Amino acid sequence: MVLHNRSNPSSPDWNAVLSKFQTIWGYSSFRSPQGEIIQCLLNQQDALVVMPTGGGKSICFQLPALLSHGVTLVISPLVALMENQVEELRQRHLPAALLHSELSSYARKQTLRALEANQLRLLYLSPETLFSPAVWERLCLPQVVINGMILDEAHCLVQWGDTFRPAYQRLGAVRPALLRTKPAGTRITIAAFTATADPQAQQTIQQILRLHQPQTILQSPYRSNLHLSVNIAWTPRGRRQQLLRFMQSRPHQAGLVYVRTRRDGEALAQWLTQQGYSTAAYHAGLSPEERRAIESAWLSGRILFVVCTSAFGMGINHPHVRWVIHFHVPILLSEYVQEVGRAGRDGEPAQALSLVSEPTGWLDSDDRQRQQYFQQQRRKQFQTAQALLHQIPKQGDVNTISRQIPNGAIALALLHSKGQLQWHDPFHYEICGTTKARLSDSQDLAKPMAQYLSTRQCRWQRLLQAFGCPDAAKQLGQGCGHCDRCDRIRR
Repeated sequence: MVLHNRSNPSSPDWNAVLSKFQTIWGYSSFRSPQGEIIQCLLNQQDALVVMPTGGGKSICFQLPALLSHGVTLVISPLVALMENQVEELRQRHLPAALLHSELSSYARKQTLRALEANQLRLLYLSPETLFSPAVWERLCLPQVVINGMILDEAHCLVQWGDTFRPAYQRLGAVRPALLRTKPAGTRITIAAFTATADPQAQQTIQQILRLHQPQTILQSPYRSNLHLSVNIAWTPRGRRQQLLRFMQSRPHQAGLVYVRTRRDGEALAQWLTQQGYSTAAYHAGLSPEERRAIESAWLSGRILFVVCTSAFGMGINHPHVRWVIHFHVPILLSEYVQEVGRAGRDGEPAQALSLVSEPTGWLDSDDRQRQQYFQQQRRKQFQTAQALLHQIPKQGDVNTISRQIPNGAIALALLHSKGQLQWHDPFHYEICGTTKARLSDSQDLAKPMAQYLSTRQCRWQRLLQAFGCPDAAKQLGQGCGHCDRCDRIRR
């Protein structure tokens, strides 16, 4: 773990903090580095926190929010993630709420009234909901006290912020805009939390959010109880047979099977049901009720494993997951680390197996086609944005641009990511560079994952190097001893 500008949790009120922690969550002490993060936020200092999945990140911002006056905004990427965290807080009778597009009109009005009356301590919402007129207008009311903004799962800003979810690029303009509406002396703390951010991603998060001298807490993603392996599946049928053999050798163990699309998930879940397994396909296309039912069945053990897309996992706490299989590997290495991190959160041995096509893709071209599709889509988005540049005024309002020009918001986000645009507030922009510059996609986002899958060195060392933890990689010496590469060396 690397700790910069570390604060020692020794303030006079620390006993009260511990007492509140024990009252709410039942623990008598914090796990490292929870105490340092909580103290940092109580001191109203910005922070960037990189902690492995299962490290207890949510407590680090929930407790300071509950101990502070006013509301802390928690910017979250997925409805399922918001619902899980808010439900846990409400079960403890804590003043937390959420806002998203699937809420009933009555529930939405109730939450907005509670926000106006300063009755909330935590409000979960997406970037898009944050910028909706009804929400933004209330947040700007002088009497509404806002003490902090948390970006949960901050890697989504890097993965999605310049194309898929352009609203992420505008988050850095939130604090100065809100402060202009609040009484003099108001302070709003910003903290970003994620399990996966390499050095470049850390820099991007800090720049976009405009963090002020943040305390940076970097914890190695290394998990000695998690065995990593990659197997070649020569044909689609062979891939299914490998999956079947793996699960047959681990009866009565909880696990997850990751696929990349809804269609793949539903087809695989149907096939596994035909093989006699009780399972379900989980993806973002399900209703909230359907998602909750699958989560409940999995957490209670009524079904041992779920076939899921990346929509499943964030914020769902099942400590006894013994295995994770990537039936299809993700394009991004950061997604891979997030997903394998669901296994072995209780510290007991766990397995993470990835099934991949042979390198040429001649016998099973699915993986190669999936990667090519991802790269083509990104190129297409950059090309579309480039073509729109001559239509976009040098100054303007993002909502007007979005109405008048399809994909205009994405073009603005790409300009911002390339340093050619600045946001005066979350809605008004000014192009500060020449629009004649080419908006090329200089990043090969798929390359780190491809290198990991084909590496001949220890897999954990490769991951640690990729995520900016060279000291942790060196500490493993000749290898971790619990990945398929190290297994081969020992044999």
